[in-house]
Amino acid sequence: MLELRRVSKHFSGIPAVDDVSFSALPGQVTGYLGPNGSGKSTTIKMITALIEMTSGQIFFDGKLIDDDLVSYKRRMGYVPEEPHLYNHLSGAEYLTMVADLRGLAPRLAGERIDGMLRLLSLYDDRHAGIAGYSKGMRQKILIAAALMHNPDLVLLDEPFSGLDVGSALVLRSLITELALRGKIVLFSSHELDTVERISNRVVILHHGKVVADDSIERLRTLMELPTLEAIFSQLAVEHDTDSMARQLADLIHA
Repeated sequence: MLELRRVSKHFSGIPAVDDVSFSALPGQVTGYLGPNGSGKSTTIKMITALIEMTSGQIFFDGKLIDDDLVSYKRRMGYVPEEPHLYNHLSGAEYLTMVADLRGLAPRLAGERIDGMLRLLSLYDDRHAGIAGYSKGMRQKILIAAALMHNPDLVLLDEPFSGLDVGSALVLRSLITELALRGKIVLFSSHELDTVERISNRVVILHHGKVVADDSIERLRTLMELPTLEAIFSQLAVEHDTDSMARQLADLIHA
């Protein structure tokens, strides 16, 4: 289990994440939602230990992650929001580097890299430089790199970014399959329909604070709203979206 207890992060005294607590369980997909600037990516970066918390504690399997960060990171796979890759490498070279850093045996690494490149429709471009890859191709490389070592904890920050419809459907099914195989999956996405389809529960963040943490079914019942989109709009969207759309249309048609 991944557990956050009263986690906060301040930048220049301003809270980006404010007293956040929630758990993500093995065998479940937890959707982490919020408007831009609500603190989602900051939270995930604290979970990955890329940035330090201002206060609070993060536990994995009942142990503080700070007690043994090396062992913790060995069990974690992470797809960041931005696809920062080594552009001078090819896709195959990048994945080989990742496999080597993860300590995979060469034969096993070769089998996994070959299989992932084929299944993600990247095999024909495996020797091409990443500098020439599209955004969707880069995203696939990040996904393959995150899963290369069969992690127990999978962290996905906007993983559908840049993917075509077919690849997005594959990723959606893959996330579900990973959870079915006992992984802890925490993912952030703006695609509310996808979140609603595959998440066992959702955590909604607004201005750095948790405003909802429950199954979608229970939130629908408690709030008497039909969809996750309606729930999200009520809890985390401050303006009237329909009114704003009408005003924009009036402006361009004036």
